[in-house]
Amino acid sequence: MKKIYILLVVGLGFVSQLTAQNDNQSEIRLSLYGMYTFEDSFDSYYDFGNYYQGVIQDGMLYGAGFEFEVRRDVFLELSYLRENTSAPTQYFNGGIFGKYADIDLKINYLMLGGNHSFSKPGSKVEGFAGASLGMAIVDLDYNDGNPNNYINNRVSKFAWGLKAGAIVWATPKFGVKLQAQLLSVAQSVGGGVFFGTGGASAGVSTYSSIYQFSLGGGLVYSFQK
Repeated sequence: MKKIYILLVVGLGFVSQLTAQNDNQSEIRLSLYGMYTFEDSFDSYYDFGNYYQGVIQDGMLYGAGFEFEVRRDVFLELSYLRENTSAPTQYFNGGIFGKYADIDLKINYLMLGGNHSFSKPGSKVEGFAGASLGMAIVDLDYNDGNPNNYINNRVSKFAWGLKAGAIVWATPKFGVKLQAQLLSVAQSVGGGVFFGTGGASAGVSTYSSIYQFSLGGGLVYSFQK
């Protein structure tokens, strides 16, 4: 978690510098998120006898985002999102019989991106779309009671995201956000064990990209309206 705290401090420090230079014309927003994330399958094949495959289960993705208007209708957003889920995984490593592990996952996204908003004059509905870049910190844990099959690992990988939706402003300061979002942890080779082999003699050193599609939204508070 230290990396998350450090990046949050750096990101908030950057936004604070922008806020300090704010001419009171730019809008500042705080969003609280809660979204349902659909399951996603993953796999990695080396040859007929060496591969793994599984499914990241669906679950809730929650967190917060801080937006600063850098120019009219264009916002810079720093966001933190977290999902607790599991990944039932089957793998083969040169043997005749496959092995199975139900891995506990904790996925933390720290993202920095831009959002563009658009609305008709006088309308209480504001549309938006955006993209972001950042990192995913993934904690894996699996223990079936056999010390040789214990998996406990943390990896930090590049992540990117896309989103679109609308804000319905109930008052000038409070709104309800409806959002569709895609987050992805990019594929890597030689980056260490991701979904491991659970005590097998040779570790898995590549991993499958994660694509997580979410629907939901949250609450928005505007400090400047």
